[in-house]
Amino acid sequence: MIVLGISAFYHDSAAALVCDGQIVAAAQEERFTRKKHDAAFPANALRFCMEEAGITAAQIDRVVFYDKPFLKFERLLETYLFFAPRGFSSFRLALPVWLREKLFLRRLLEQELSAVVPAPAEWASKLLFSEHHLSHAASAFYPSPFDKAAVLTLDGVGEWATSSLAIGDGTDLRIVKEMHFPHSLGLLYSAFTYHLGFKVNSGEYKVMGLAPYGEPRYAAQIREHLIDIKPDGSFRLDMKYFNYAVGLTMTNARFAALFDLPVRKAEDALTQRHMDMAASVQAVTEEVVIRLARSIAKETGLRNLCLAGGVALNCVANGKLQRDGCFDNIWIQPAAGDAGGALGAALMGYHGFLKQERVSCTTMDRMQGSYLGPAYTQAEIERRLAAAGARFDVLGDTELIATCADELAQGRAVGWFQGRMEFGPRALGGRSILGDPRAPSMQSTLNLKVKFRESFRPFAPSVLREDVQEWFDFDGDSPYMLMVSEVSGKRRKPLPENAASLFGIDKLKVPRSDIPAVTHVDYSARIQTVYAETNSRYHALLSEFKRRTGCPVLVNTSFNVRGEPIVNTPEDAFRCFMGTGIEALAIGNCYLRKERQDTSLQASYENAFELD
Repeated sequence: MIVLGISAFYHDSAAALVCDGQIVAAAQEERFTRKKHDAAFPANALRFCMEEAGITAAQIDRVVFYDKPFLKFERLLETYLFFAPRGFSSFRLALPVWLREKLFLRRLLEQELSAVVPAPAEWASKLLFSEHHLSHAASAFYPSPFDKAAVLTLDGVGEWATSSLAIGDGTDLRIVKEMHFPHSLGLLYSAFTYHLGFKVNSGEYKVMGLAPYGEPRYAAQIREHLIDIKPDGSFRLDMKYFNYAVGLTMTNARFAALFDLPVRKAEDALTQRHMDMAASVQAVTEEVVIRLARSIAKETGLRNLCLAGGVALNCVANGKLQRDGCFDNIWIQPAAGDAGGALGAALMGYHGFLKQERVSCTTMDRMQGSYLGPAYTQAEIERRLAAAGARFDVLGDTELIATCADELAQGRAVGWFQGRMEFGPRALGGRSILGDPRAPSMQSTLNLKVKFRESFRPFAPSVLREDVQEWFDFDGDSPYMLMVSEVSGKRRKPLPENAASLFGIDKLKVPRSDIPAVTHVDYSARIQTVYAETNSRYHALLSEFKRRTGCPVLVNTSFNVRGEPIVNTPEDAFRCFMGTGIEALAIGNCYLRKERQDTSLQASYENAFELD
């Protein structure tokens, strides 16, 4: 039994394939087209999934789309009628697209599927439609290790729902409660993202990273004017401060007047007031999430919780929820946003619609470490690199690990391209840029010379699972970099006087620890625990780095620059390596040093990144 899941046409389109209950493949379209957050039909991701499974279109039993377009159109119409005549301009822009494409999504999907696979496949008879939040819930419950769990989904908006509670029991999954548009925790956070000068649907993590630099001075104003939070975590927003229901912006003049702060332009400097606004919305978000979880635990009596939806990527809130202890166990879908809706749709089709049993869980979960994307054979890597003009050595496994560990111990940035690509927004040791966390200057070096991004942005630590408690106030599993905890007290050190200049951040004191490059200003860190069972080569590298330095931790950031998706192919990796400050690159068993490369190629790639 084979089920294909698709998410598309809004943002972060993806395809996923489930065969006999196993997640065989999943990938975002952006990785193939190199267009960040690509919303187009995931033709390339679909081709990859079919190739990875070795199947033809005729073998696919069902194709499940991740939401229901008619319900979304109903929301559009009812919202316009409720707020009319306000909002006519946004309605006028949206209506032609709906009338031309989205209302006839079944036909559009049939056309797109036929374009990818021209052979007759009777797509019309195979198409099913899930609901948005049901797809999110399925993506969280079915891959989890739990037989029974509560499932909390939180995002901007699906069809009508913005938050939902589902109960999963075996193969059964049903939504029991929902909160509806326009009252949305995700859209509240996105409104602040917009007002702080970042892009909605992609800049929310910047707000989360900015929050520790501020104080929640505006949290009381948010609670008093913007959101009415009930004891059980349910809430209502006062829409007179927001414009997203009727306009083309997230906030309005009342919102700006409330905080006496206009919308920040992207090129404007960040001030302390911006940092305080970020801290304030983060604090309110955490309060809502924890209240919701406590009430769910009390109401259901369940001890396991699954999370999905864009808000579930707020790893600071996740860490505080875990420490709250209202649930014994928490599992979060690593592709918690709309891309993960494709996986949820496939799983809902397989378990929910076709009533097929779940496969037994023999490891920590059923996600295979989220390494579900393309991989390349050693022969393919060598051929592709040679065609790109790369100069490389082919090393044995032991020599490769030793060489990379030595480079890292000497403070060099290393590109790490190994095995299958990750599914979801986090690099987990498949498509990563690595560094030495002990180096005080590593954060600013990676931010400014490699990633070309804002200097305040923190980096995450990868740590051997067996050593996590020695280095962090955390003793659990965080394989998907979705939990934040503090660096252990015994690993902290006094601040040097030049801490701010070391990190390239003016007027901000940065705490020092044994691993300063992954220690945020509040001593927090977004942890990834690494296991030999799911990524043996990355585990071996961390183990060798520990043997040489005594430190079982590495800086791990996604293998890309600002504005680009994570690299997919060896050519993508070589281009990023040549155009940035990455000093060494390991792709499979191929090892590249920057100083050995063709200088004319390096200049052209550097110029290409400047043009981007």
